[in-house]
Amino acid sequence: MFETYKKIGIVYNKDVAQSYELALIIKEKIKNADIFPISSLKKDVDFAIIIGGDGTLLKAARFFSEHDIAIIAFNTGRLGYLAQAKPEEVDLVLEKLNSKDYEIENRLMLKANNKTALNDIVIKGINCSRTATMELYINDKKLCSYVADGLIVSTPTGSTAYSLSAGGPIVSPSVDCFLIIPICPHTLNIRPLVIPKNEKITIKSLEKNEKLYISYDGQVDDVCDDEITIFKNEKYSKLIILNKQKDKFYDILKEKLHWSLSFKK
Repeated sequence: MFETYKKIGIVYNKDVAQSYELALIIKEKIKNADIFPISSLKKDVDFAIIIGGDGTLLKAARFFSEHDIAIIAFNTGRLGYLAQAKPEEVDLVLEKLNSKDYEIENRLMLKANNKTALNDIVIKGINCSRTATMELYINDKKLCSYVADGLIVSTPTGSTAYSLSAGGPIVSPSVDCFLIIPICPHTLNIRPLVIPKNEKITIKSLEKNEKLYISYDGQVDDVCDDEITIFKNEKYSKLIILNKQKDKFYDILKEKLHWSLSFKK
């Protein structure tokens, strides 16, 4: 099995239950595989199998995207929106990977200050306990001002994450766009924006001597002066999607958000 691949990476997260145990089970089935923790990622693999939750996948996606390495994930965490495969599906998943019965989806990513994000970049005032006043510029032209707890700049992949909780729309990952969503704005006429992927997004603080707090995928924190500019990342995250019906976007949407529940008596 997997003779056509030189090496396959198996990534586990020691902080997620059953992650390492499942990695060992998969390693027994793939002889040309290398196991390593999420804290010590390696780039010399044909593709990587990620074991954990969505947080594990997000960290892996940011690393492997820079090296054009495709990934697939087993969910041993909670929701597992991106980590689609289940532990009990090991044999089925490996069979499809071995026969190359899958597609690779290129997922848009964001970039700012030499850091990347697959889901979103969140901008807040440095004093997160109070509201911030910020201006939004698109292609260097001022669009509006916000008094809000912060702003979310999201990819379509991230539209089912923090963006959704803040009132943003759900967007199919096949749509090339970005979302800008205010967090708890103080004016009711402020609404989420959907803009083309190649737009230049600049956010400036209007608070005197106020720095901005930046979060990438909710995992990497940063502080910048009073302005941040966000672009489309040149690299895409490559997600392996198995050719089975439930792995299509709308079926995952129904399953994870429980939209398929019937309210008939």
